[in-house]
Amino acid sequence: MGVSRRSYAAQRGVSEAAVRKAIATGRITTLPDGTIDPDRANAEWGAQTDPAKQRGQHARQMGAETAAGTARAAATKPVPQAALKAVADTLRDAGTDPGGTEATGGEVSFLRARMANEVLKAQTAKVRLEKMKAEVIDRARATAMVFDLARRERDAWLNWPPRVAANMAAELGVDAHRMEQVLDTYLRAHLAEMAEVKIELR
Repeated sequence: MGVSRRSYAAQRGVSEAAVRKAIATGRITTLPDGTIDPDRANAEWGAQTDPAKQRGQHARQMGAETAAGTARAAATKPVPQAALKAVADTLRDAGTDPGGTEATGGEVSFLRARMANEVLKAQTAKVRLEKMKAEVIDRARATAMVFDLARRERDAWLNWPPRVAANMAAELGVDAHRMEQVLDTYLRAHLAEMAEVKIELR
């Protein structure tokens, strides 16, 4: 004879609702009389549960079992030294003591590997943010530079008619003063049209 759902929930360290949900989803099975065999239910629950998503007293026990399982698996299938060194280097760079990540036999805890993975994600995000900051420019500074460049360009064009009017007038056989006035008039009209172009810096 098994135990009640409430009793099993207390033994396992979860709510009674969690036990009801586990039964409803088929994670654990009940005995024909509706009670629960704790040993069988624990085995079924453990076989169908991700340790990373566990909480409570049983989660700590599962974490210890997972670490032991990882160590056993490491003995049969060694982790490459390069991978162990990468985990240790990542944790060292983050200011965390790598501890036993370089143990003989290739043992590395799931928690340390996960921590190294999270550190790498954070470092990648930091590099990406720094790159984005380098690509973004100061809007006020860019606007001032464009305005200054446009003003210098305008001033250069306004000084052009007095410099070339005499030579152009001599080639065409017209009055130099009149040539300068005509060039100046058309040039100012052209610059006024160009000044109406709106530049948007977003």
